[in-house]
Amino acid sequence: MVNSLISNSLVLLQAVSVIVVAALLIFRSRYFTEVLDGRATWKSQMVLVLFFGAISIYGSIIGINLLGAIISVRDLGPLVGGLACGPVVGLGAGLIGAAFRFSEGGFTALACSITVTLAGLLGGLVYLRKGGFVGVAFSVIFAILFELFHMVLTVAFSRPFDLALDVVAEAVGPMVLANGAGMLIFAFIISNVIAERKTKRERDGYQQELQRKQAELAVAADIQKSFLPDRVPSLKGFDIAAANIPAREVGGDFYDFILQDGDLQFVIADVAGKGVPAALFMALCRTIVRACAAPHKSAMEVLGCANNMIVADSGSGNSGMFVTLFFARLNQKDGSLFYANAGHNPPLLFRAAASSIETMEVTGVALGMMVEMEYEQRQIALECGDVLLLYTDGIVEAMDVKEKLFGQERLKSSLAAATDLSAQGILDSILRDLRQFTEGEEQSDDITAMVIKAEG
Repeated sequence: MVNSLISNSLVLLQAVSVIVVAALLIFRSRYFTEVLDGRATWKSQMVLVLFFGAISIYGSIIGINLLGAIISVRDLGPLVGGLACGPVVGLGAGLIGAAFRFSEGGFTALACSITVTLAGLLGGLVYLRKGGFVGVAFSVIFAILFELFHMVLTVAFSRPFDLALDVVAEAVGPMVLANGAGMLIFAFIISNVIAERKTKRERDGYQQELQRKQAELAVAADIQKSFLPDRVPSLKGFDIAAANIPAREVGGDFYDFILQDGDLQFVIADVAGKGVPAALFMALCRTIVRACAAPHKSAMEVLGCANNMIVADSGSGNSGMFVTLFFARLNQKDGSLFYANAGHNPPLLFRAAASSIETMEVTGVALGMMVEMEYEQRQIALECGDVLLLYTDGIVEAMDVKEKLFGQERLKSSLAAATDLSAQGILDSILRDLRQFTEGEEQSDDITAMVIKAEG
Protein backbone atom coordinates (compact mmCIF):
# COMPACT_ATOMS: atom_id res chain seq x y z
CA MET A 1 0.00 0.00 0.00
CA VAL A 2 2.74 2.41 0.96
CA ASN A 3 4.82 1.54 -2.09
CA SER A 4 1.77 2.00 -4.30
CA LEU A 5 1.05 5.40 -2.71
CA ILE A 6 4.61 6.57 -3.29
CA SER A 7 4.71 5.20 -6.85
CA ASN A 8 1.40 6.80 -7.82
CA SER A 9 2.40 10.11 -6.24
CA LEU A 10 5.67 10.19 -8.18
CA VAL A 11 3.92 9.51 -11.48
CA LEU A 12 1.44 12.32 -10.87
CA LEU A 13 4.18 14.73 -9.74
CA GLN A 14 6.07 13.93 -12.93
CA ALA A 15 2.98 14.93 -14.90
CA VAL A 16 2.77 18.16 -12.90
CA SER A 17 6.40 18.96 -13.79
CA VAL A 18 5.67 18.76 -17.51
CA ILE A 19 2.53 20.87 -17.08
CA VAL A 20 4.46 23.55 -15.17
CA VAL A 21 7.07 23.87 -17.93
CA ALA A 22 4.29 24.48 -20.45
CA ALA A 23 2.63 26.95 -18.07
CA LEU A 24 5.79 29.04 -17.85
CA LEU A 25 5.36 29.84 -21.52
CA ILE A 26 1.68 30.78 -21.40
CA PHE A 27 2.08 32.92 -18.28
CA ARG A 28 4.65 35.05 -20.14
CA SER A 29 2.45 35.42 -23.22
CA ARG A 30 0.41 38.48 -24.14
CA TYR A 31 -2.79 36.41 -23.80
CA PHE A 32 -2.27 35.98 -20.07
CA THR A 33 -1.00 39.54 -19.52
CA GLU A 34 -4.14 40.86 -21.24
CA VAL A 35 -6.16 39.06 -18.57
CA LEU A 36 -3.97 40.45 -15.80
CA ASP A 37 -4.40 43.96 -17.19
CA GLY A 38 -8.18 43.58 -17.25
CA ARG A 39 -8.43 43.89 -21.03
CA ALA A 40 -8.90 40.27 -22.07
CA THR A 41 -10.32 39.79 -25.57
CA TRP A 42 -12.33 36.80 -26.74
CA LYS A 43 -9.31 35.69 -28.71
CA SER A 44 -7.02 35.69 -25.68
CA GLN A 45 -9.64 33.89 -23.57
CA MET A 46 -10.16 31.22 -26.23
CA VAL A 47 -6.40 30.65 -26.45
CA LEU A 48 -6.27 30.22 -22.68
CA VAL A 49 -9.32 27.92 -22.74
CA LEU A 50 -7.56 25.68 -25.26
CA PHE A 51 -4.31 25.76 -23.30
CA PHE A 52 -5.78 24.84 -19.92
CA GLY A 53 -8.13 22.38 -21.61
CA ALA A 54 -5.08 20.72 -23.19
CA ILE A 55 -3.46 20.57 -19.75
CA SER A 56 -6.54 18.79 -18.44
CA ILE A 57 -6.41 16.31 -21.32
CA TYR A 58 -2.70 15.71 -20.71
CA GLY A 59 -3.47 15.15 -17.03
CA SER A 60 -5.92 12.41 -18.00
CA ILE A 61 -3.59 10.80 -20.53
CA ILE A 62 -0.72 10.60 -18.06
CA GLY A 63 -3.07 9.28 -15.38
CA ILE A 64 -2.85 5.91 -13.65
CA ASN A 65 -5.44 3.17 -14.16
CA LEU A 66 -6.51 2.06 -10.73
CA LEU A 67 -9.16 -0.65 -10.38
CA GLY A 68 -10.85 0.54 -13.58
CA ALA A 69 -10.66 4.23 -12.59
CA ILE A 70 -8.14 6.82 -13.75
CA ILE A 71 -6.41 8.86 -11.07
CA SER A 72 -4.76 11.96 -12.50
CA VAL A 73 -4.14 15.74 -12.27
CA ARG A 74 -6.78 16.61 -14.87
CA ASP A 75 -8.48 19.03 -12.44
CA LEU A 76 -5.35 21.17 -12.23
CA GLY A 77 -5.71 22.86 -15.63
CA PRO A 78 -9.32 24.07 -15.15
CA LEU A 79 -8.62 25.00 -11.51
CA VAL A 80 -5.68 27.23 -12.47
CA GLY A 81 -7.55 28.58 -15.50
CA GLY A 82 -10.50 29.59 -13.33
CA LEU A 83 -8.49 31.00 -10.41
CA ALA A 84 -6.06 32.94 -12.63
CA CYS A 85 -8.21 33.91 -15.63
CA GLY A 86 -11.84 33.87 -14.59
CA PRO A 87 -14.97 31.76 -15.23
CA VAL A 88 -14.88 31.83 -19.02
CA VAL A 89 -11.43 30.26 -19.19
CA GLY A 90 -12.04 27.98 -16.21
CA LEU A 91 -15.38 26.62 -17.41
CA GLY A 92 -14.18 26.31 -21.02
CA ALA A 93 -11.11 24.33 -19.97
CA GLY A 94 -13.24 22.24 -17.61
CA LEU A 95 -15.67 21.28 -20.38
CA ILE A 96 -12.80 20.23 -22.64
CA GLY A 97 -11.25 18.16 -19.88
CA ALA A 98 -14.65 16.67 -18.96
CA ALA A 99 -15.44 15.66 -22.53
CA PHE A 100 -12.12 13.90 -22.88
CA ARG A 101 -12.44 12.15 -19.53
CA PHE A 102 -15.96 10.97 -20.31
CA SER A 103 -14.73 9.53 -23.61
CA GLU A 104 -12.23 7.38 -21.71
CA GLY A 105 -15.06 5.56 -19.96
CA GLY A 106 -14.83 3.63 -16.73
CA PHE A 107 -17.16 3.42 -13.75
CA THR A 108 -15.90 6.82 -12.41
CA ALA A 109 -16.23 8.62 -15.76
CA LEU A 110 -19.39 10.52 -14.83
CA ALA A 111 -18.10 11.65 -11.42
CA CYS A 112 -14.74 12.68 -12.83
CA SER A 113 -16.35 14.54 -15.74
CA ILE A 114 -18.62 16.49 -13.40
CA THR A 115 -15.70 17.24 -11.11
CA VAL A 116 -13.36 18.59 -13.77
CA THR A 117 -16.15 20.86 -15.03
CA LEU A 118 -16.82 22.12 -11.52
CA ALA A 119 -13.08 22.72 -11.03
CA GLY A 120 -13.02 25.39 -13.70
CA LEU A 121 -16.40 26.84 -12.78
CA LEU A 122 -15.74 27.15 -9.06
CA GLY A 123 -12.24 28.51 -9.66
CA GLY A 124 -13.74 31.15 -11.97
CA LEU A 125 -16.39 32.11 -9.42
CA VAL A 126 -13.69 32.56 -6.78
CA TYR A 127 -11.84 34.79 -9.25
CA LEU A 128 -14.97 36.92 -9.70
CA ARG A 129 -15.66 37.07 -5.97
CA LYS A 130 -12.14 38.17 -5.10
CA GLY A 131 -11.74 40.43 -8.13
CA GLY A 132 -8.65 38.65 -9.42
CA PHE A 133 -6.10 36.04 -8.50
CA VAL A 134 -6.44 35.07 -4.83
CA GLY A 135 -2.79 34.39 -4.01
CA VAL A 136 -0.65 31.36 -3.26
CA ALA A 137 -2.00 30.19 0.10
CA PHE A 138 -5.67 30.43 -0.82
CA SER A 139 -5.09 28.70 -4.17
CA VAL A 140 -3.28 25.74 -2.60
CA ILE A 141 -5.91 25.29 0.12
CA PHE A 142 -8.65 25.58 -2.50
CA ALA A 143 -6.99 22.90 -4.66
CA ILE A 144 -6.60 20.50 -1.73
CA LEU A 145 -10.18 20.97 -0.58
CA PHE A 146 -11.42 20.55 -4.13
CA GLU A 147 -9.62 17.21 -4.51
CA LEU A 148 -11.23 16.04 -1.29
CA PHE A 149 -14.55 17.17 -2.77
CA HIS A 150 -13.62 15.17 -5.88
CA MET A 151 -13.28 12.05 -3.72
CA VAL A 152 -16.71 12.68 -2.18
CA LEU A 153 -18.32 13.01 -5.64
CA THR A 154 -16.58 9.83 -6.80
CA VAL A 155 -18.09 7.88 -3.93
CA ALA A 156 -21.49 9.49 -4.44
CA PHE A 157 -21.82 8.95 -8.21
CA SER A 158 -19.77 5.81 -8.89
CA ARG A 159 -21.00 2.27 -8.67
CA PRO A 160 -20.27 -0.33 -7.41
CA PHE A 161 -19.94 1.60 -4.16
CA ASP A 162 -17.39 -0.71 -2.53
CA LEU A 163 -15.08 -0.43 -5.53
CA ALA A 164 -15.42 3.36 -5.50
CA LEU A 165 -14.40 3.39 -1.83
CA ASP A 166 -11.34 1.28 -2.61
CA VAL A 167 -10.33 3.64 -5.44
CA VAL A 168 -10.78 6.72 -3.23
CA ALA A 169 -8.81 5.16 -0.39
CA GLU A 170 -5.84 4.56 -2.64
CA ALA A 171 -6.19 7.68 -4.86
CA VAL A 172 -6.87 10.42 -2.30
CA GLY A 173 -3.25 10.74 -1.10
CA PRO A 174 -1.52 10.94 -4.52
CA MET A 175 -4.20 13.21 -6.04
CA VAL A 176 -4.28 15.64 -3.12
CA LEU A 177 -0.47 15.74 -3.03
CA ALA A 178 0.01 16.15 -6.78
CA ASN A 179 -2.76 18.70 -7.33
CA GLY A 180 -1.75 20.63 -4.22
CA ALA A 181 1.92 20.69 -5.26
CA GLY A 182 0.98 21.62 -8.81
CA MET A 183 -1.23 24.46 -7.62
CA LEU A 184 1.56 25.67 -5.31
CA ILE A 185 3.96 25.96 -8.23
CA PHE A 186 1.34 27.49 -10.51
CA ALA A 187 0.27 30.02 -7.90
CA PHE A 188 3.86 30.94 -7.13
CA ILE A 189 4.58 31.56 -10.82
CA ILE A 190 1.41 33.60 -11.25
CA SER A 191 2.17 35.65 -8.14
CA ASN A 192 5.65 36.39 -9.47
CA VAL A 193 4.25 37.46 -12.83
CA ILE A 194 1.74 39.74 -11.10
CA ALA A 195 4.44 41.18 -8.85
CA GLU A 196 6.75 41.77 -11.81
CA ARG A 197 4.01 43.57 -13.71
CA LYS A 198 3.14 45.66 -10.67
CA THR A 199 6.78 46.60 -10.28
CA LYS A 200 7.00 47.42 -13.98
CA ARG A 201 3.89 49.61 -13.79
CA GLU A 202 5.28 51.40 -10.75
CA ARG A 203 8.64 51.84 -12.50
CA ASP A 204 6.97 53.08 -15.68
CA GLY A 205 4.79 55.40 -13.62
CA TYR A 206 7.84 56.68 -11.80
CA GLN A 207 9.69 57.21 -15.09
CA GLN A 208 6.72 59.08 -16.55
CA GLU A 209 6.41 61.20 -13.43
CA LEU A 210 10.15 61.84 -13.50
CA GLN A 211 10.01 62.85 -17.16
CA ARG A 212 7.04 65.12 -16.45
CA LYS A 213 8.85 66.76 -13.55
CA GLN A 214 12.00 67.14 -15.62
CA ALA A 215 9.99 68.80 -18.36
CA GLU A 216 8.37 71.09 -15.80
CA LEU A 217 11.76 71.90 -14.29
CA ALA A 218 13.12 72.68 -17.75
CA VAL A 219 10.24 75.12 -18.28
CA ALA A 220 10.82 76.54 -14.80
CA ALA A 221 14.53 76.95 -15.58
CA ASP A 222 13.69 78.83 -18.77
CA ILE A 223 11.28 81.06 -16.86
CA GLN A 224 13.86 81.71 -14.16
CA LYS A 225 16.49 82.57 -16.76
CA SER A 226 14.09 85.17 -18.11
CA PHE A 227 14.23 86.88 -14.69
CA LEU A 228 17.96 87.45 -15.12
CA PRO A 229 19.10 90.29 -17.38
CA ASP A 230 19.63 89.02 -20.94
CA ARG A 231 22.63 91.36 -21.20
CA VAL A 232 24.66 93.60 -18.94
CA PRO A 233 24.01 97.35 -19.27
CA SER A 234 26.39 99.62 -21.12
CA LEU A 235 27.65 102.26 -18.73
CA LYS A 236 30.15 104.92 -19.77
CA GLY A 237 33.45 104.53 -17.92
CA PHE A 238 32.64 101.06 -16.59
CA ASP A 239 33.01 97.52 -17.87
CA ILE A 240 30.51 94.99 -16.44
CA ALA A 241 30.13 91.20 -16.58
CA ALA A 242 27.94 88.73 -14.70
CA ALA A 243 27.23 84.99 -14.60
CA ASN A 244 24.79 82.64 -12.91
CA ILE A 245 25.34 78.85 -12.72
CA PRO A 246 22.54 77.04 -10.82
CA ALA A 247 23.48 73.83 -8.99
CA ARG A 248 20.17 72.30 -10.08
CA GLU A 249 17.71 73.02 -12.87
CA VAL A 250 16.52 76.03 -10.90
CA GLY A 251 18.20 77.89 -8.07
CA GLY A 252 17.96 80.70 -5.57
CA ASP A 253 20.77 83.03 -6.69
CA PHE A 254 20.04 86.07 -8.84
CA TYR A 255 21.49 89.36 -9.97
CA ASP A 256 19.83 92.36 -11.54
CA PHE A 257 20.53 95.76 -13.06
CA ILE A 258 18.25 98.80 -12.92
CA LEU A 259 19.32 101.84 -14.95
CA GLN A 260 17.57 105.03 -13.75
CA ASP A 261 18.41 108.67 -14.39
CA GLY A 262 21.93 107.83 -15.49
CA ASP A 263 22.68 105.88 -12.32
CA LEU A 264 23.06 102.11 -12.27
CA GLN A 265 21.41 100.22 -9.45
CA PHE A 266 22.53 96.62 -9.19
CA VAL A 267 21.77 93.65 -6.99
CA ILE A 268 23.26 90.27 -6.21
CA ALA A 269 21.38 87.90 -3.90
CA ASP A 270 21.29 84.38 -2.54
CA VAL A 271 18.04 82.81 -1.30
CA ALA A 272 18.29 80.26 1.51
CA GLY A 273 17.50 76.78 0.25
CA LYS A 274 17.71 74.94 -3.05
CA GLY A 275 15.53 73.88 -5.94
CA VAL A 276 11.98 74.97 -6.69
CA PRO A 277 11.12 76.59 -3.31
CA ALA A 278 14.23 78.75 -3.52
CA ALA A 279 13.47 79.62 -7.16
CA LEU A 280 9.94 80.75 -6.27
CA PHE A 281 11.22 82.82 -3.36
CA MET A 282 13.90 84.26 -5.63
CA ALA A 283 11.22 85.46 -8.10
CA LEU A 284 9.32 87.10 -5.24
CA CYS A 285 12.44 88.84 -3.88
CA ARG A 286 13.55 90.12 -7.29
CA THR A 287 10.11 91.59 -7.97
CA ILE A 288 9.96 93.26 -4.57
CA VAL A 289 13.46 94.76 -4.83
CA ARG A 290 12.60 96.22 -8.22
CA ALA A 291 9.40 97.67 -6.77
CA CYS A 292 11.31 99.26 -3.87
CA ALA A 293 14.22 100.63 -5.92
CA ALA A 294 13.77 104.30 -6.84
CA PRO A 295 16.23 107.14 -7.62
CA HIS A 296 15.19 109.14 -4.58
CA LYS A 297 15.68 106.25 -2.16
CA SER A 298 18.94 105.45 -0.43
CA ALA A 299 20.31 101.91 -0.46
CA MET A 300 19.30 101.39 3.16
CA GLU A 301 15.77 102.58 2.41
CA VAL A 302 15.50 100.15 -0.50
CA LEU A 303 16.58 97.26 1.72
CA GLY A 304 14.24 98.32 4.53
CA CYS A 305 11.31 98.52 2.12
CA ALA A 306 12.18 95.16 0.52
CA ASN A 307 12.59 93.46 3.89
CA ASN A 308 9.17 94.55 5.16
CA MET A 309 7.44 93.52 1.91
CA ILE A 310 9.17 90.13 1.80
CA VAL A 311 8.12 89.35 5.37
CA ALA A 312 4.56 90.51 4.70
CA ASP A 313 4.13 88.74 1.34
CA SER A 314 5.84 85.42 2.08
CA GLY A 315 5.38 84.90 5.80
CA SER A 316 9.13 84.35 5.95
CA GLY A 317 9.21 84.86 9.67
CA ASN A 318 7.40 81.54 10.00
CA SER A 319 8.62 79.66 6.92
CA GLY A 320 12.34 80.06 7.54
CA MET A 321 12.96 81.46 4.03
CA PHE A 322 15.24 84.48 3.79
CA VAL A 323 17.61 86.08 1.31
CA THR A 324 21.04 87.67 1.64
CA LEU A 325 21.30 90.62 -0.71
CA PHE A 326 23.77 93.33 -1.73
CA PHE A 327 22.23 96.47 -3.24
CA ALA A 328 24.18 99.44 -4.65
CA ARG A 329 23.72 102.58 -6.74
CA LEU A 330 26.62 103.64 -9.00
CA ASN A 331 26.91 107.18 -10.34
CA GLN A 332 28.54 106.92 -13.75
CA LYS A 333 29.66 110.56 -13.71
CA ASP A 334 31.92 110.51 -10.65
CA GLY A 335 32.14 106.79 -9.84
CA SER A 336 30.57 107.17 -6.41
CA LEU A 337 28.97 103.99 -5.10
CA PHE A 338 26.32 103.91 -2.38
CA TYR A 339 25.57 100.45 -1.02
CA ALA A 340 23.96 98.42 1.74
CA ASN A 341 24.57 94.75 2.44
CA ALA A 342 21.83 92.57 3.94
CA GLY A 343 23.86 89.66 5.28
CA HIS A 344 25.45 88.87 1.90
CA ASN A 345 29.01 87.69 1.28
CA PRO A 346 31.17 90.83 1.50
CA PRO A 347 32.22 91.95 -2.02
CA LEU A 348 35.89 92.32 -2.84
CA LEU A 349 37.25 95.65 -4.06
CA PHE A 350 40.58 95.75 -5.87
CA ARG A 351 42.21 99.17 -5.60
CA ALA A 352 44.44 99.75 -8.61
CA ALA A 353 46.36 102.61 -7.04
CA ALA A 354 47.47 100.52 -4.07
CA SER A 355 47.33 97.11 -5.81
CA SER A 356 45.40 95.84 -2.79
CA ILE A 357 42.11 94.11 -2.19
CA GLU A 358 39.59 95.44 0.35
CA THR A 359 36.62 93.62 1.84
CA MET A 360 33.34 95.54 1.89
CA GLU A 361 31.70 94.70 5.19
CA VAL A 362 28.12 93.55 5.80
CA THR A 363 25.82 96.36 7.01
CA GLY A 364 22.70 94.48 8.13
CA VAL A 365 20.93 91.12 8.51
CA ALA A 366 19.38 89.08 5.71
CA LEU A 367 16.03 90.15 4.30
CA GLY A 368 12.93 88.29 5.46
CA MET A 369 13.99 87.62 9.04
CA MET A 370 11.62 90.13 10.68
CA VAL A 371 10.02 93.50 9.95
CA GLU A 372 11.47 96.95 10.65
CA MET A 373 15.10 95.95 10.42
CA GLU A 374 17.65 98.74 9.96
CA TYR A 375 20.38 98.75 7.32
CA GLU A 376 23.41 101.01 7.12
CA GLN A 377 24.35 102.70 3.86
CA ARG A 378 28.01 103.24 3.02
CA GLN A 379 29.81 105.05 0.24
CA ILE A 380 32.99 104.49 -1.74
CA ALA A 381 34.40 105.85 -4.98
CA LEU A 382 35.58 103.68 -7.87
CA GLU A 383 38.74 105.00 -9.49
CA CYS A 384 40.26 104.07 -12.84
CA GLY A 385 41.41 100.43 -12.79
CA ASP A 386 39.46 99.52 -9.65
CA VAL A 387 37.59 96.21 -9.80
CA LEU A 388 34.51 95.34 -7.75
CA LEU A 389 33.74 91.63 -7.42
CA LEU A 390 30.37 90.51 -6.06
CA TYR A 391 29.69 86.81 -5.51
CA THR A 392 27.49 84.28 -3.71
CA ASP A 393 28.68 81.65 -1.26
CA GLY A 394 28.54 78.99 -3.97
CA ILE A 395 32.01 80.22 -5.00
CA VAL A 396 33.79 80.38 -1.66
CA GLU A 397 32.08 77.19 -0.43
CA ALA A 398 32.84 75.17 -3.58
CA MET A 399 34.67 71.96 -2.63
CA ASP A 400 37.32 69.84 -4.27
CA VAL A 401 37.51 66.04 -4.16
CA LYS A 402 39.04 66.23 -0.66
CA GLU A 403 36.13 68.43 0.52
CA LYS A 404 38.36 71.48 0.94
CA LEU A 405 36.67 74.85 0.37
CA PHE A 406 37.74 77.25 -2.35
CA GLY A 407 37.55 79.99 0.27
CA GLN A 408 37.85 83.75 0.20
CA GLU A 409 41.66 83.79 0.14
CA ARG A 410 41.79 81.75 -3.08
CA LEU A 411 39.13 84.05 -4.49
CA LYS A 412 41.25 87.09 -3.64
CA SER A 413 44.29 85.49 -5.28
CA SER A 414 42.26 84.64 -8.38
CA LEU A 415 40.99 88.21 -8.59
CA ALA A 416 44.43 89.74 -8.05
CA ALA A 417 45.89 87.64 -10.87
CA ALA A 418 43.30 88.83 -13.41
CA THR A 419 42.81 92.54 -12.73
CA ASP A 420 44.54 93.58 -15.99
CA LEU A 421 41.82 91.81 -17.99
CA SER A 422 38.39 93.07 -19.02
CA ALA A 423 35.44 92.53 -16.70
CA GLN A 424 34.42 89.44 -18.68
CA GLY A 425 38.02 88.24 -18.73
CA ILE A 426 38.26 88.61 -14.94
CA LEU A 427 35.02 86.70 -14.47
CA ASP A 428 36.08 83.93 -16.86
CA SER A 429 39.46 83.63 -15.13
CA ILE A 430 37.86 83.28 -11.68
CA LEU A 431 35.39 80.65 -12.89
CA ARG A 432 38.22 78.79 -14.63
CA ASP A 433 40.25 78.75 -11.42
CA LEU A 434 37.16 77.50 -9.61
CA ARG A 435 36.67 74.64 -12.09
CA GLN A 436 40.31 73.63 -11.83
CA PHE A 437 40.06 73.61 -8.05
CA THR A 438 36.89 71.48 -7.89
CA GLU A 439 38.19 69.11 -10.63
CA GLY A 440 34.67 68.51 -11.91
CA GLU A 441 33.30 67.65 -8.47
CA GLU A 442 29.53 68.23 -8.40
CA GLN A 443 28.61 71.30 -6.35
CA SER A 444 25.61 71.63 -4.06
CA ASP A 445 25.15 75.40 -4.28
CA ASP A 446 24.45 77.93 -7.02
CA ILE A 447 27.35 80.00 -8.30
CA THR A 448 26.76 83.64 -9.17
CA ALA A 449 29.24 86.47 -9.64
CA MET A 450 29.38 90.02 -10.96
CA VAL A 451 32.42 92.08 -11.94
CA ILE A 452 32.43 95.87 -12.36
CA LYS A 453 35.66 97.47 -13.53
CA ALA A 454 36.22 101.24 -13.63
CA GLU A 455 37.90 102.35 -16.84
CA GLY A 456 38.17 106.08 -16.18
